[in-house]
Amino acid sequence: MILPIGPIHPALKEPVRLKLKTRGEKVLSAEIDYGYVHRGIEKVMEGKTWQKGIFLSERVCGICSYIHTQTFAETFEKIAGERAPLRAQYLRVLTNELDRIQSHLLANSTYFKAVEHETLFMYMLYLREPVMDAIELLTGNRVNMGWNVVGGVKMDAKETHLNSIKDIITNLESEYDKYVEMYEEGPLVGLRSKDVGKMSRDDAIKGRAVGPIGRGSGLKHDVREDHHTYHDHFDWKVIWRKDGDNFARNMNRFDEVWESIKIIKQVIENIPEGDVRKKINIPAGYAEWRNEAPRGEVTYMIETNGNLIKNISIRTPSIMNIDVCAKYMLNDVATVADAVATYASVDPCVACTERVVITDESGEKKEFNGLHEVKYLK
Repeated sequence: MILPIGPIHPALKEPVRLKLKTRGEKVLSAEIDYGYVHRGIEKVMEGKTWQKGIFLSERVCGICSYIHTQTFAETFEKIAGERAPLRAQYLRVLTNELDRIQSHLLANSTYFKAVEHETLFMYMLYLREPVMDAIELLTGNRVNMGWNVVGGVKMDAKETHLNSIKDIITNLESEYDKYVEMYEEGPLVGLRSKDVGKMSRDDAIKGRAVGPIGRGSGLKHDVREDHHTYHDHFDWKVIWRKDGDNFARNMNRFDEVWESIKIIKQVIENIPEGDVRKKINIPAGYAEWRNEAPRGEVTYMIETNGNLIKNISIRTPSIMNIDVCAKYMLNDVATVADAVATYASVDPCVACTERVVITDESGEKKEFNGLHEVKYLK
């Protein structure tokens, strides 16, 4: 039989419909239906100045909204052949890593909610809340921060703010291990996580999985390795695992939080003095820029005719990750409940996935009407 889950369902954060083909409780295959929240943000951006475009970019995604403004700004900076001042680059890294921590904790909390472990669900939100306070202390807002501009960030951070953020991160570090241990050594691992929703490395490559989803299946790649600020100034490592199951994906996010803590400490201890923004004149041109969002690679492709946006395409990580979930992870899952948990383990974002405009290998821009049209630009 065909068992529909959604588009409105307690286990789903956003409206999407899973169509599970089942024999009894066993899931044989899955399809995903979209089309419930299409907003056409890219089309709305056309003809706008960057000041209006960056406002819209922050609303592509609710959970990881920050990285969209940074990628938008850095794409314009690449068109102009400029970089933000070094202090601004450090502040961007600080904000990005704080945002990664809160996103990973929220993603794992959603998984624990899907498998009905209310205790860990609440503990993840308990750990996340001070990190949201740190983001608000730095930028003035908790979610849509309005922090980035082309040429840097809007305002400087005081030393007292940085010290308070360091205290918050230190407190998180002191408590974090015991909650991770609750997951690693608890009944969830054997019953609902290990060997559930498996995806091989070859399937992850074929499906172009990104972020913790790809790294949980053995793809040792993180866009931060290629970013000049991370590459030149910070000591950190790419986290990856080989098992490719729900446990590997959740633990990959847990372990990445440790790396984010390490990077944040380096930022606060070594942040240089100087300006946090500079004026940049935007010429006509085209550029692509990638950053590592909490869920994986975000790519902006922007063409300008001066200060105005002529064309823009945004590729978000959930496009590929939801695709590989349907194609590979949900095949032969033992129960419908495990299928819902596996979908949650992917940390899908439907808002940023919905019918985005993409560019194929020939450079033609087209409306995204199905996952099979997705092409890597590399």
